[in-house]
Parts: sequence; structure tokens; C-alpha cells
Amino acid sequence: MTAPALRTYPPAPRTDLVEDLHGHRVADPFRGLEDAGSDQTEAWSAAQDDVYAQYRGSLRQDGAFATDRLTDRLSALLGAGFVSPPAWRGNRRFFSRRVGDQEHAVVVVVDDNGERVLLDPILIDPTGTTTLDAWQPSKEGHLVAYQVSSGGTEESVLHVLDVATGDLVDGPIDRARYSPVAWLPGGEAFYYVRRLPPEELPQDEAQYHRRIWLHRLGTPATDDVEVFGAGLDHTNYYGVSVSRDGRWLIVSASAGTAPRTDVWIADLSATGLETPAFVDVAVGLDAETGAWVARDGRLYVHTDLDAPRGRIAVTEPTAPGVEHWTTLLAEDPTAVLEDVAFIDGGGTDTTPTLLLASWRRHSVSEVSVHDPRSGERRPDVFALPGLGSISGLATHPDGGPEVWFSYADHTTPTSVHRFDARTGQTTLWAAPPGIVADLPDVRAQQVEVTSPDGTTVRAFVVARTDALDDSGRPLSTAPTMLYGYGGFRISLDPAFSATTLAWVEVGGVYVVANLRGGGEEGEEWHRAGMRAHKQNVFDDFHAVGDHLVAHGWTTPEQLACWGGSNGGLLVGAALTQRPDLFAAVVCSAPLLDMVRYQRFGLGVTWTEEYGDADDPTELGWLLGYSPYHRVVSGAVGMAYPATLFTVFEGDTRVDPLHARKLAAALQAATSSDRPVLLRNERGVGHGGRALSRSIALTVEQLQFVADHTGLAGTGA
Repeated sequence: MTAPALRTYPPAPRTDLVEDLHGHRVADPFRGLEDAGSDQTEAWSAAQDDVYAQYRGSLRQDGAFATDRLTDRLSALLGAGFVSPPAWRGNRRFFSRRVGDQEHAVVVVVDDNGERVLLDPILIDPTGTTTLDAWQPSKEGHLVAYQVSSGGTEESVLHVLDVATGDLVDGPIDRARYSPVAWLPGGEAFYYVRRLPPEELPQDEAQYHRRIWLHRLGTPATDDVEVFGAGLDHTNYYGVSVSRDGRWLIVSASAGTAPRTDVWIADLSATGLETPAFVDVAVGLDAETGAWVARDGRLYVHTDLDAPRGRIAVTEPTAPGVEHWTTLLAEDPTAVLEDVAFIDGGGTDTTPTLLLASWRRHSVSEVSVHDPRSGERRPDVFALPGLGSISGLATHPDGGPEVWFSYADHTTPTSVHRFDARTGQTTLWAAPPGIVADLPDVRAQQVEVTSPDGTTVRAFVVARTDALDDSGRPLSTAPTMLYGYGGFRISLDPAFSATTLAWVEVGGVYVVANLRGGGEEGEEWHRAGMRAHKQNVFDDFHAVGDHLVAHGWTTPEQLACWGGSNGGLLVGAALTQRPDLFAAVVCSAPLLDMVRYQRFGLGVTWTEEYGDADDPTELGWLLGYSPYHRVVSGAVGMAYPATLFTVFEGDTRVDPLHARKLAAALQAATSSDRPVLLRNERGVGHGGRALSRSIALTVEQLQFVADHTGLAGTGA
């Protein structure tokens, strides 16, 4: 039994605005909702809050999805916490950890004086709205540079902490959003990324124009020396690193989120720190490239140039150009190269003895062992705990036989493991720090689906074991959640999810689709789902949904889809292109107006992914699927699924205006009694948030989907 139907909604400010854009007649009746501060928008938003509160109040509070019970269950499943691989600096090791009900992960240091918490966002801000965005120890481990932001804005402010005393020794330095920090030996200076002062820029470009700067500790940031970035694309994101010996400075640049990276190298021993002379490593190529100087003094390059799934090349840092590269680790035709690590004798013995490579084969991780000079694969077996995902192959900066990595799968919380080349054994290094709740007996399996153009798409299906026959097929249909992303080369790999387990253990099915546009199968897979090919992503998603119905997993009356950010665009397209396929939709922090998306938030940095609406041809691509325009220009009276938009007032990446506009359009257009609701949360943004806020949001999203797919334990 569901909540009472909503038949009327608060009237939205509406006009008859239609523009001629490059020959296209484009309607935009709800443009007034773009202005969050207008009286009309504020009144409409307050009325939407009331509608949502009314809906929430109508839900019956019994069964598995009662608020208190579901909150407790999610808290228990998340109680295992989190621990990261160690970052070694001399005899100190640093790592992130979240225990039990801690609101945020903390940074821990272990040295001769034992273990202690070095950085805790709650001690910085007891309200929980300050997040730790990044941290980087100095090469000696005596200092840590860290960045924090408040209210979800991700506008990081950089500080430097003395590890021994805990005292702040430098900062604050503002405008450090998305800033790597590259320490120089001795810790007296570092290179970092900072935006130019806003008063020097056009108002609509104030969040761009990054540069790489040299900062000397104890001096004001106004004295920092700009060393790189002038004259390059104003949307560039920069990477910066310094070799262990302090000789080599490597910088990278990517225009927005374009799938190509330029890389340069400078020999700091030949110049002053303020005037590095950069030489091209890979510049002006249609490829993503990363480079580093290893302990053996050679320059290694991880690139998808002529290898869409990735390869490793090697050269000398004095001859860094592409023409000097020699392929060390060739492309695998069915697996994506993720990371490599070199093992040597440690200390002054810098000659590599082993090369480890981590791969993602159809989203499942594996690690291979190779000769570090020839790249030849060795028969050594590198055992992983199961069919899951690893991240990072961390080594000690002073070398040695050990490599650390994190591992997780659908039913295993993240843990850290260590490979010891002396024994060839992989062992558990750090278990989840909290109490692991009783986990349900579930099975995860991977299915293959054929998209309309014949492409094979894979999806992970997680269901209770007792709901399956001996072949893994469903015994009956069940309420099912379909999750996807499909963009920016982001891969959805096996991961421990409290949301998934809380849904599945009471009889639901949870499905994660690996769509084109992601990185699951390399750069060609990504490009097959971007720009003019974006519809492929939606077709893949719909094909997975149709497969679930056709093979008895669920029915359209029991099927929901869920996505956020670019995944919010995905489910926005799903609900407007295939309203017949879904009973419910959760659309979080979404992009939905694809004609005006690049005018707000960080939208201008995404034109390489989606297309430029100021270009006549590319506007045609965008209008072809823009969810908002599909509704306002479509037939009135379509029966849309129950839809919950969740947005965050501090979101500086994707403006909440997208959800406001489509919510208003759907409320005006739908002939269905299923509700269209808008949940607005204040004090948070697009990224990190306190644990309690994450749980509260997930509770409401799960309750909404359960209410409209008939999963037991909800209703009114």
C-alpha cells in the first residue's frame, strides 16, 4: 500500500519563453526557477518542502523500512568503517580511518611514539559541515599539508600542520580547490595549484584560471611565485609532483574534463625553484598520460596513446618525448591497466626486481607480476581475496619488497592487504576498524546484456541467495533497483554498499550497470558514450532494464532506477525516454537542462564530455536527449514514474536549478498519480558529507523506492 496520491502541486512561475537557438525552437517555460534568490523561487521551493514533508508524514512507520529501524540497519552495516593503505614517510606511516559511527574519516599517524589522530574534521568544526578534502605529508613526514572546506562548497583552504606537535605552521591559503601539493625535500617549500584572485577575472570565470605556484613556508601566499599555467586554457586542471630526490618537477594539464592530458618535466637542478624550464613529455596529443620518475631514475609513462586500455612506456627524463618512449607493458586487449608498482631491494638498492600491474577485466580487479626490464609476464600468482576491486598499489618511498593495496567486493568491507615479494604471499594488513554487522546471505553475479546496436553491456546483480535457483536465476520477480553512471570514464566496480545490502536483505534485487561512457572497458568505451554518442549510454541502461524484466528478475511495476550527478542525467533520460519501464526514479544532484548546463556550476568544464550548446551541431546532440526539454516540448499527459529529486544547497558543481526546473515540468505534465517530489538539503554540497547526513538521505531514498515498488516493510 503506497502513500496517498498527489494530484495537485504548488504552481511554478511559468512563462511562454521560446528561443530560436541556431535554428532550433527551444522552449524554457520554467527559466525563472534558475534564480534561487528570487521571491517566486523561494516561495515555490518552500511549498515543495511542504509537499515533501506531507509525503514523508504519510509513510507508515512499521516493517523493515521504518525510519528508526532502517537508520539503525544502515548504521550497523556502515559500522565496519574504513581504513586506507598506508602512506609511508621514513619511519612514519599515515592513513585515513573511520570507525563505527564517526561522522568523518580522520587522518592517523603511527611512529615511534605510537598511534594518534592527526586530523579530525569534527574537532575543526563540531557541526560536521567541514570536510577534509585532501592531505599530503612532506617527503620526510614531519609536516602535512591539508585542505578543508565548509558547507559542501568544496572551496578548499590549505593549511600546514607540524606532525610532532600538532601545531599549525602555515596557512590559511584560499582558492586551493582541487589542488595537489608537491613537497620539496626538507619541507621548506612546495608547489601547489591555486586560482587567480577573482577581482582580476571576469565574474563568470572566477572559479577557473588555475596556476601552479611555489610556496615557501612561513611566507604570505601573496609572495608565492607563479611557475606554470599562464596562457593555457582557463579551464585547465593541473597536476604537480616532485621526484623523491627533488630533482624532477612534473606537471600535467587537462582542459576541463577532456579525455586528454598534456605533461611536461623540468630539471630543478639546472634552474632555480622559481624558474623551472619545462620540456614536453606528451603535449598536444589526443591521449591521457601520467608520468613519474621512479627510484631507479627512469621516467615512466602510463598512457592510452595508441592503447585505449592503457600501457606503460619508459625513457630517460633527459629525453622525455614520445619519440623516445619504449613500451614496457603492452596493452591487454580485454583488460584496462589501472596501476603499477616497482619492487626493489630498498635503501640504496634502487634496481627494480619486480613489476606489479593491476588491471580491471570487465570491472573485476586482478594483479599480474612482470619482469621490470622486459615487461615479460611471470608465472607468479598474485592472489586476491575474491572477485572484487582493488585500489592503489602503495610502496614505501624508500623502496623494499612490500606493496599495500585496498580491497572490497559486494559483501566485503574495505580492508588493506600486503604483498611481500620475499615470500610471494598476500596477507591481510588492516581489517575494517569497526564492528562488521551480520551480513545477509547474498550472491553477486555478472550478467551480459545486448544493447540495441549489438554492443555487449555487463551488469552486476545482487540478490538474496534463497531467492535464486541453483543456476543463479530468480525464483520470482522482486522489487529491483537499477543503478548506473555512464560518463567521464568513471567505472562502477564491485564495492561494499550498505545501501545495496539493506535493500537486498529484505527481498529486493540491486543491479549496477556498467554502461558506455564509463571506464570499465577503456577509453574507446568512454568515447562510445560521450558527445554525439551519449544516447548509447541511455540505450545501454534501458537494455539492462528490459533484460531484468525479460529474464524474470522484476516487472516494470517493481523496477526503479537511481543515479546522481552525471548519473542523475542518466535517470532523467530514463524517466523521460522510457517512463513505461520504471515505477520509481531517484534523481540526485542531476544535470537535466542540457541547453543551459554550461552556464552554471562547473558546466563549462564538461563540454568535452557532452558537447557545447553554443555550437549548432552539438546543440542538436544535446536537445536530442535533454530531459527537461523532452518534457516541456513533449505531449502533455504522459504518465511519468514516481520521482524523487534530491539536491543540495551548497552544491557548486551541479546547480540545483536543474532539478527545480524538471520537477516543475513533470508536475505540470504528468498524468500519473505517482508523486514528483523535491528534497532540498541545506549545509551540504555535491561531495563529502557527515555520516549521519549520508544515512538520513539514504533512508529517505530507500523508503521512497520501496513505497513505489512494493518492497515489504513500507507503505502508508
